[in-house]
Amino acid sequence: MNILLLFFALPISTIILAIVLQKILRCPILVAATFFAIYLIVAYAVFDSSFLIFVIIYTILAYVTAVLTRLICNILERINRCGIGRDNCDNCNICNTSNTNTSNCNNVGRTSFTVATNEVNPVLFLSNRNNTTRRNCCNCSRR
Repeated sequence: MNILLLFFALPISTIILAIVLQKILRCPILVAATFFAIYLIVAYAVFDSSFLIFVIIYTILAYVTAVLTRLICNILERINRCGIGRDNCDNCNICNTSNTNTSNCNNVGRTSFTVATNEVNPVLFLSNRNNTTRRNCCNCSRR
């Protein structure tokens, strides 16, 4: 067996393909199981039984890479969802108030308040016009 193949080419290709499979499958265990199956077939078809140690090492490497990829993607998704670095997310409260100046808000249901004053204790009725749900004007998710 070639030393460069075992210690350079196969680990680098395992890392790159584990990242790709993690983005497709979105499950680190499936990524590791896929690599284990592929390397197990390669171990008995091409190499001898001493390659089984490398099969286990490469499977662990694929799993760790998939977990790190998932972690990084989750962190980046949270950063994008929270709107760090976006200009429009500073004024997220303009649609949650009952102001009439909501030109920046699209498809936001208007809320009307009705006060019943014919009783001793006034009652406040909250109704939503056009049966639309109230949404935040500032959608800080990925567009």
